[in-house]
Amino acid sequence: MRTLRIHFTAQDLSRTRLAVQPDPLWEIVCSLHRLQTRAGYAGYAGWYRQVRRDLQRAGLVPVVRERLLPVAPLKRYFPDFLTPGPVTDLDEGIDRVLGTPSRRIRTELGRMAAPANGAWLSDLAAGRLAALHGLGDALRAYFRVAVAPHLPQIGAAVSGDRALRGARVLETGAGQILDDLGPDVRWDPPVLSVNGYPEDRDMHLDGRGIALIPSYFCWHAPIALADPELPPALVYPARRQRPDPTTGPGSPADPERRLGPLLGHTRLAVLRATVRGATTGELARRAGISPATTSHHTTILREAGLISSQRHGNLVLHRLTDLGETLLGDVPARPGTPPVPGGGTRDVR
Repeated sequence: MRTLRIHFTAQDLSRTRLAVQPDPLWEIVCSLHRLQTRAGYAGYAGWYRQVRRDLQRAGLVPVVRERLLPVAPLKRYFPDFLTPGPVTDLDEGIDRVLGTPSRRIRTELGRMAAPANGAWLSDLAAGRLAALHGLGDALRAYFRVAVAPHLPQIGAAVSGDRALRGARVLETGAGQILDDLGPDVRWDPPVLSVNGYPEDRDMHLDGRGIALIPSYFCWHAPIALADPELPPALVYPARRQRPDPTTGPGSPADPERRLGPLLGHTRLAVLRATVRGATTGELARRAGISPATTSHHTTILREAGLISSQRHGNLVLHRLTDLGETLLGDVPARPGTPPVPGGGTRDVR
């Protein structure tokens, strides 16, 4: 079994950083990977259904198939320049992508094995402005249609993951932030091992630390940058409490229509914000109410058996109970085909 081994020193642990917000470029790349496989379908069922319809309506299926999938294939390697470092602003991130030195673009694209649409990638590798601007336009258009409508769910997943790991750090120390980064990840100090990685690799941080970036669309296993000279980063699946809860607004299963009159819209907002776990402060920000009001609503929801609350130091982490999940309802988890024609079916990451 191939394994990625990340070697930490005490200095690396002290310099390990957890991203505060979703990285839009990593969400773009990881969601493009989701389009190329059926693996993990159940966890993204609502997104799969909606993105297929929305990409077709926007006329973006050819752009995704001919421009984005060739540069971000679900294979052993895809270029590092697509994800230039932790960013929270899409325009800043795309500017950094387009500002990548042409030599680096050429080198990284040259590492790709038998790429589809080689002419398009050749234009990129040659640094032709039309190709570079076309890449930027494609990334923006795809983000607008496939990622932006789901930012509430993405933000909730990342915030909940951060709250959970922050509570563990307060309780048991910095090393615990590396626990539970995926089912095939093991933290055996001072080495973090990712089993089933596309290649056998040892990654020595050498005192630089590492940026941990939780991602909504990263599924099953973490992803590291391929170039060891770049600032170390590890993208991992944001811990999700249950399958994708997205339902179409106004559909019969929409919790707002079913439960708003029963619970009250503010209390329902607090309940929905608890889907992937959150602290009291996170719930307050998501629901747009004060912490005191949030505490009042969480008390009522907890007494009703809809959420559970657990204290971690000075933080209280709230999660849905089985009853709460049942009340909100689940998206049916049924298999389906990749939503973009030409998408593959294998997942090697």
